[in-house]
Amino acid sequence: MKRLPSTSERSRRRVAALFWIKALTLLVMGAVLLGRGGSKLNASQQADLTQEQEIAAGRRGMKLLMDGEIDEAIQVFRHIEQADSDSPLGYVLEADSNWWKIYLTEANLIDPDVFEALSEAITPYDTEFHRLNKLAIQKAEAQIRSHSDEARARLYEGLADALQARLEALRDHALGTARAGKKMRSLSLTALKLNPTLYDAYLGLGIYNYFEATLPGYVRMLRFLIRLPGGNRETGLQQLKMAAEKGELTWEEAQFHLGKNFSRDNERQYARSLEIFRTMMRNHPDNPLWRLLVGGLEIRTGQTEEGEALYREVVKETGFPKSEVWKPVHQQAQKALERRSGH
Repeated sequence: MKRLPSTSERSRRRVAALFWIKALTLLVMGAVLLGRGGSKLNASQQADLTQEQEIAAGRRGMKLLMDGEIDEAIQVFRHIEQADSDSPLGYVLEADSNWWKIYLTEANLIDPDVFEALSEAITPYDTEFHRLNKLAIQKAEAQIRSHSDEARARLYEGLADALQARLEALRDHALGTARAGKKMRSLSLTALKLNPTLYDAYLGLGIYNYFEATLPGYVRMLRFLIRLPGGNRETGLQQLKMAAEKGELTWEEAQFHLGKNFSRDNERQYARSLEIFRTMMRNHPDNPLWRLLVGGLEIRTGQTEEGEALYREVVKETGFPKSEVWKPVHQQAQKALERRSGH
């Protein structure tokens, strides 16, 4: 006769059965979540990204940004933030994306000067820019205090200060530009001293040297007010060239600044500027900004028909934009054509 299990044995079996039921339930739920929420799993997997993989992701995002796919670039930068919330990299690059939105929204894109705002009104992107830039600085300073890759931490904090300086310059705030630029200069020089291969640091240094050396006479008192270190125009151009040739993340932004500087009235190196922006246009054919800049330069150099044709392309392409950020580009190209026709 088969022995019936005792009460204690039945209890143990019941516990074991409940354990396996729960385990199987969790496995099934995990499979469902994997199918429905793969992005969450990817975010946790990205926590194992190496520094090289993180930088590679940053490069992919920056290419999207130069392609004009700004929101898609932001998604890449947010994945970097999810992968390593202590790193300033994703935050400073996302702040950079918002700087470009601000630039496209309110800059005088036809003007040859490096930056000139048509309006100093706060844009819908200002709040997010400042939040992200502040976060990037905080995270970089935390890494500096903990001596966690101090060179890169100083580089990224310097890039955040460079973004602040670029925003202040866009709105023609000389004092704010100088203060942010002075801080960026110190951080970038220290980053290069700690690691001379961090060529992205030359972006901010090049902008600073060129800015300081070409300050209008009426704002030169800034040098004395805040003890602003001197700059050098030719050094600034060489540093931007260094960042454009060897930078990991910001090399195309360095090209943008070089192209804009060469097109300024005090430079008049239009052929060099055209070469840069035509290259940008070939590499990123879906970004109407590069066609707009090339068109303006062609008109200034006597290639009127070619320039006006590019303006018309921009007007057509941005007539029904997929993002609000391209509407001001459409309006400026349209007004430029109207001025050309004498309307």
